[in-house]
Amino acid sequence: MKTWKKVLIGIGVALVLVIIVSITVYQSHKNLVTVQTGKAQKQNLASVVSASGEIKPKTYVNIGANAFGKIVKLHVREGDRVKKGQLLAQLENVQSAADVNATRASLQASETDSVAADAGMKTAMADLNRAKSDEARAKLDYERAQGLYRDQLIAKQEYDAKKAAWESADAGVAQALARVAQGKAQKDSSDKRITQNSANLTRVSDVLRKTTYEAPFDGVITNLPVREGETVVIGIQNSPGSTLMTLADMSVITSEVKVDETDIVNVKLGQSADVTIDAIPHKIFHGTVTEIGNNAIVRSTGVATSQQSSTSQEAKDFKVVVTLTDPPPDLRPGLSSTAKITTATRSSVLSIPIQALTIRSRADLENKASEKDSVKAASAPVDAAKQKEEIQGVFVIRNKKAEFVPVETGISGTTDIEITKGLQESDEVITGSYKVLRTLKPGTSVKIDNSAPKKEEESG
Repeated sequence: MKTWKKVLIGIGVALVLVIIVSITVYQSHKNLVTVQTGKAQKQNLASVVSASGEIKPKTYVNIGANAFGKIVKLHVREGDRVKKGQLLAQLENVQSAADVNATRASLQASETDSVAADAGMKTAMADLNRAKSDEARAKLDYERAQGLYRDQLIAKQEYDAKKAAWESADAGVAQALARVAQGKAQKDSSDKRITQNSANLTRVSDVLRKTTYEAPFDGVITNLPVREGETVVIGIQNSPGSTLMTLADMSVITSEVKVDETDIVNVKLGQSADVTIDAIPHKIFHGTVTEIGNNAIVRSTGVATSQQSSTSQEAKDFKVVVTLTDPPPDLRPGLSSTAKITTATRSSVLSIPIQALTIRSRADLENKASEKDSVKAASAPVDAAKQKEEIQGVFVIRNKKAEFVPVETGISGTTDIEITKGLQESDEVITGSYKVLRTLKPGTSVKIDNSAPKKEEESG
């Protein structure tokens, strides 16, 4: 064979080999999927619930108007620190003070009348005793006169005189008894007037006292919406009254936040929390959960579900109060705050990135059945329901292929989640991209690329 023929044959064989190799490489890469991975490793985890709200003092009170009148004097300004019992405001009290003076004078007059009635009753009692003594003496004289008259020792005229004297004395006793009863009635009446005037004095004194406002506890005036000369009114039925000021005890400060209904089951009293305040950036304040609301609050309206007449499918929150252990002295009520409540902690537990978790139906994980088996499964609703069962798991890299492994999880941290069953330390799990995890099938060949993902892929 000539040399040029041998060269042509060699070239042809080489081309065939190149084509075969190219086809093999192409086929091997045809179903290859590029993925990002992470390692299952042991670390400390903390489950955190984050919620936003505002700073509030533990104890505060809105001091409202207890009487109708004009403010004649405000003794404090907004931001002032006051002591318990300190005078805060004074309303006009000319009429109420006059009512107190008039009622006190009436009470004193009633007390004087009571003293006079008591003296009159004592006089009536003395007259009664004297009348009884006179009646007893006249009766003895009359009985003696009866014996003498029977023995004809005295004249009938003297006998009649003794009898008349006894009857007169007996009538005097009845008259004295009547005066005693009258004196008792006058004494009772004067005592009742004293009680009545005392009650009236208590009432008008209360009205007068309500024109003066004192601090119920030590605190800071955080709100003062009124000015001297304004007229304030008390609340009636559904109409609220005037609010003079708000007094807050700033010694105990809380962050009142709203926790989502899906997280509230993990929040317990006594759990620690880190609180950040928008007005004080780059600083974390520590606190403890001291109160958890029992009624859900509709997020859009802020109204408790117990106050609604109809049910609502809107998102709901629960009030949680975090008491700060180290509040700064210049903290103001109403500042926006965020509380991160630590609901659980785990030390040295196996964990993976949260984004590695995915869901697959049982049908996706099982091998494709024959058409006959498919028809049979369709006719059995129980089996069909079982085929739709969703299983939580991760894709593990084994022999350069994605293998789906069901897992059981524990607490969730900020970026990682605890794995209680299904994985071993150093297992390499697929973490992305999201598009790949959503469509990846078990047994797919994969290529690991842990470089920064492209923007287009992230958006996809």
